[in-house]
Amino acid sequence: MEIGIDSFAMLLSDPATGRLQSAIDRMESVLAEIELADQVGLDVFGIGEHHRENALDSAPAVILAAAAARTKSIRLTSAVAVLSAADPVRLFQEFATLDLISGGRAEMVVGRGSSVEAYPLFGFDLRDYDALFAEKLDLLLKIREQPNIRWQGRFRPAINGEGVFPRPHQPKLPIWLGVGGTPESFVRAGTLGLPLMVAIIGGSFDRFQPLVELYRRAWLAAGHPPQDQKVGVHALGFVGETDAAAREAFFPGWFQMFTDAGRERGWPPPTKAQFEHMCGPNGAFLVGSPQTVAAKILHIHNTLRGASRITFQMSTAALETEAMRRSIELLGTVVAPLARGQRP
Repeated sequence: MEIGIDSFAMLLSDPATGRLQSAIDRMESVLAEIELADQVGLDVFGIGEHHRENALDSAPAVILAAAAARTKSIRLTSAVAVLSAADPVRLFQEFATLDLISGGRAEMVVGRGSSVEAYPLFGFDLRDYDALFAEKLDLLLKIREQPNIRWQGRFRPAINGEGVFPRPHQPKLPIWLGVGGTPESFVRAGTLGLPLMVAIIGGSFDRFQPLVELYRRAWLAAGHPPQDQKVGVHALGFVGETDAAAREAFFPGWFQMFTDAGRERGWPPPTKAQFEHMCGPNGAFLVGSPQTVAAKILHIHNTLRGASRITFQMSTAALETEAMRRSIELLGTVVAPLARGQRP
């Protein structure tokens, strides 16, 4: 099982003073987090994509390329790339270039995006939400197979044999399909034979088990080799010396992020009781001591009949710099070995 971290490179204001982090300091801390994750033996680090004032990740491939120069082993991925609002040709070129810079460590997780600000920014209609993604995924996968293709679609000018270069170092650049809770998305990933990355930010892990089974059935029905299936889980998480320390470091940023999101989307404000429940045995937050978090990872693995990858979304604790560094260290040196049945 691979274990890693995802970041949205969020800018947070200090709850006590209201002071906002500087963008340059936050970017440096993100790169330092990736460097540390590599040093402690984590498998993967992902950068999200948002086009809003409180995030610095509108160009994830650029951040990952900077990280590639500072790391040796960790795999570097989008988390997710908003494919519906992107040009698949440019996206492939960016990550093929990243693959060359990193010596073959680049991946992509592509999705439609839960934040929709990219659509009007790049001139797309939200009414075409699914059609955009289906068409662009088709083009991206064709480009991955060979550099010179002939292709025509609805949302992008035709390609008439022009070459798409550079090509990546890896023979086949890994592309995961990022999904939320839509059954059709799970079926699509299985039918296409793509690794599945499930974003679980609330509720319980158990409720996703039937959806993962849809993926597995679609995979087999399409004739893909059973042993090639991959299921990943992206969840909110943070590791502390104790359960209480982890919750104390993670709660303020989580509360701020979901209060802001609720204000935009018409949700009620979050509560401390909700947070505590999500951190509890039946909740979907991987927040706690190394032993608590490792036990939850094993629960995910058992519930989903095998998980290939677990990634932690820790961005909401970014203000707690020392706690963040310690969390990354504990994740790599204690949690990962425990989850794999090894001695830390």
